[in-house]
Amino acid sequence: MKFIVSSTALFSHLQAISRVINSKNALPILDCFLFQLEDGKLSVTVSDSETTMVTSLEVNESDANGKFAISAKTILDALKEIPEQPLSFKVNLETYEILVEYQNGKYNVVGQNADEYPQSGSLSDNAVRLEMKADLLLAGINRTFFATADDELRPVMNGVYFDITTEDITIVASDGHKLVRSKTLSAKGIERAAFILPKKPAGLLKGLLPKEQGMVSIEFDERNAVFNLGNYYMICRLIEGRYPNYNSVIPQNNPHKVTVDRLQLISALRRVSVFSSQASSLIKLRVQENQMIISAQDIDFSTSAEESLVCQYQGAPMSIGFKSTFLIDILNNISSADVIVELADPSRAGVIVPLEQEENDDLLMLLMPMMLND
Repeated sequence: MKFIVSSTALFSHLQAISRVINSKNALPILDCFLFQLEDGKLSVTVSDSETTMVTSLEVNESDANGKFAISAKTILDALKEIPEQPLSFKVNLETYEILVEYQNGKYNVVGQNADEYPQSGSLSDNAVRLEMKADLLLAGINRTFFATADDELRPVMNGVYFDITTEDITIVASDGHKLVRSKTLSAKGIERAAFILPKKPAGLLKGLLPKEQGMVSIEFDERNAVFNLGNYYMICRLIEGRYPNYNSVIPQNNPHKVTVDRLQLISALRRVSVFSSQASSLIKLRVQENQMIISAQDIDFSTSAEESLVCQYQGAPMSIGFKSTFLIDILNNISSADVIVELADPSRAGVIVPLEQEENDDLLMLLMPMMLND
């Protein structure tokens, strides 16, 4: 079997899907890419047994159909240093000897039998199907991904939750301390449905979606989900279980509303948090008329800091404590210039929303408070 393919096109496709491969695999064949040539189209598959990704590209010429597996590390390292030029692959499908020829050289590698490669899961007949614009899906994952948990006891919290209705799609993530709810009215399902996407495939989509335009088709059943992005196709195992009722933890009717410049607040938090206790990262926000005072102290080292910001606030003075790293994470994942911080009392969660929501969007972030010592 022989085929010719562009070196940079092949490398960029292989690099994009290589993040699926685990550093340690139970099956040695999972350290390989599966190459499949059919009617002038090259498909490359990679899998970690939970998540499988396939990418396709056209070849310049080919003389036969066939498939073989090749070590991912070997071919990625070899292609990395080859500038744009045609690569000629000659593969003996009986011995799996592979000869790759390029402008001023060639290399030989031995592949593996493609039949050893595990088959990916399939969807049941009652799978739910929907479509979503690539940029909407990317925005939803980008906003929520940082709030996923690493909790062995509650695996449902370790993923990104898709809540689909006939009017909108809501993407949610929470680790019990912070929660993000990103709702879009620009996409909807044909029926009520939901699934929990694990962190790894969500991270893979985060890397691939910026290269995509147009629509992404999503199909899922109780066990698996399939994302079709045009040049890339991913099938992954879903997290099974029931996601908590996220709307019930969002406090309603928060009387204290503070409008503040987001970037100024991030800068102040970064400066003041240097002086917070390393164990807790606790910072205190005190709001009073048109002023926010941010303070932190570390009693063990007798250090403290305080900074004041101008904000829009009319109401009774109040203080609340937050973990500075979590609050900075939340503010970094909102794009608007100003944010509204909605507070009820020092023991209830703070709600942070952009002052101006993007069109057809409803973004809300929530952070649980920490106890203040005073």
